[in-house]
Amino acid sequence: MRKTRKFLNGLLKSRHVLIVLVIICITLILATFTRENSQGPLYTIAGTVITPFQNGVNRVGNSLLDWSSGFKNVQKLNAENEELRAKIDELTAQNTQLIQAQAELKRLEDLYELDQEYPEYTKVAASVISKDPGNWYSTFVINKGTADGLAVDMNVLAGSGLIGIITETGENWSTVRTIIDDASSISGMIASTSDTCVVSGNLSMMDSGKIEFSELKDRDEVVTEGTAIVTSNISTKFLTGLLIGYVAEIEEDSNHLTKSGTLIPAADFKNIREVLVIKELKQTKEMSN
Repeated sequence: MRKTRKFLNGLLKSRHVLIVLVIICITLILATFTRENSQGPLYTIAGTVITPFQNGVNRVGNSLLDWSSGFKNVQKLNAENEELRAKIDELTAQNTQLIQAQAELKRLEDLYELDQEYPEYTKVAASVISKDPGNWYSTFVINKGTADGLAVDMNVLAGSGLIGIITETGENWSTVRTIIDDASSISGMIASTSDTCVVSGNLSMMDSGKIEFSELKDRDEVVTEGTAIVTSNISTKFLTGLLIGYVAEIEEDSNHLTKSGTLIPAADFKNIREVLVIKELKQTKEMSN
């Protein structure tokens, strides 16, 4: 009870003091405005008492103004940051689309150049729509079929040369078996001498980027690293003169009559997006000739 009474008494005294100070301040303010002599004692007292009070109020007001301005600046910066993020996202999307468009343009340019390499053949372009599991395109499906005039045993090109042959067709699709598949075997020849060989698919060797050739009769001893091997004229299914790849390694067989080795295919069998299908069969071509 005593502590409560002391608190109330102190509060009453504080209120009384505050009221007195307010009355004095008002009196001094009025006095300064009504006195003609601005240098009188009341003016001096008013300046001494009121000026610090006004300065304090000004400082508080300026602090509030600075805080308000800072808050507005933060809001403005946040809005600008959101705008910049949106712009960056937009530019990133545009850049991705541009990169994809450039890659597609490069592939189409390569396909056009490949088309020009074999102007004697009628061809149709097709896109890969599925492939067998694994890193390599040993067999895959394209989006063209019998409705586009395609048929089994038609030769397929990609990259810089031969990639495979059609083994099955539907109305709007075809299956392609590539030259790197284990089931693939092609009669090849040396482009410069017409010496023949057999090019065999071997998926286990493709990690080194190579496939095998064998039974090469290098009569003039001219085959070296980098020599081109193309499809031979005696092949039953492959048209003559299609580039298969380039010799990587060569050695003489134990019979001292033939040579074997490896070659680097002319196409990239890890990345096939578009192909060219030659719309002529080997049998039909020979009959027409």
